[in-house]
Amino acid sequence: MAVMATHVITGAGSGIGAAVARRLHARGDELVLHARDAGRAKELAAEFPGARTLVGDLADPDKLSWAFSHQTLPDRVDSLLHIAGVVDLGEVGDLTPKSWRHQLNVNLIAPAELTRHFLPQLRAARGHVIFVNSGAGLNAHAGWSAYAASKHGLKALADSLRHEEHGNGVRVTSVYPGRTASPMQAKVHQQEGKDYDAARWIDPESVATTILMALDLPRDAEVNDLTVRPGR
Repeated sequence: MAVMATHVITGAGSGIGAAVARRLHARGDELVLHARDAGRAKELAAEFPGARTLVGDLADPDKLSWAFSHQTLPDRVDSLLHIAGVVDLGEVGDLTPKSWRHQLNVNLIAPAELTRHFLPQLRAARGHVIFVNSGAGLNAHAGWSAYAASKHGLKALADSLRHEEHGNGVRVTSVYPGRTASPMQAKVHQQEGKDYDAARWIDPESVATTILMALDLPRDAEVNDLTVRPGR
């Protein structure tokens, strides 16, 4: 009997993360869904029957190690999918250290810490780490400094990890979606003072398709960087 792949996913509660989790769940893979608290974990477990949950606050990466030490981590990890993220727009002249820290913690430091925790399992499985980055991880515009800095840092993390772990058979992919129809995008439009029309932007299912393509690619190849732009 074939061994089902096990995926650890952050951000499975909405948007791209939910779309990816649904697709992997539907095909019978094992899911370990990260949640920020026990209440959210209960909701995810109800939405994805059979999935396991892992609780820890990405906004406080210093405490993730402690949180995980009180839970059972999966023995096998075939992929680690970093999809959770936060955004708080503001100009450099207005952003506070609190806003900078929150975005750097959730978008950069927590993914680094999660990766550190799961590297032994990923090496054993010759697994895959996927970082869902952003167009802001390649170009920074006015009002996006803290978010773009966190995502530029995430690109550096992925690039370094790829060089470090290539010899261990661990694949590393960065995906850079343009604006995608999601609760985060609705918040961005609100902060920009613009009307939000989900139909104008990428469907999360389309980004999920690109992520699964990278995951399912035969072992003789690896997608390093994948940019996904709105097609309309």
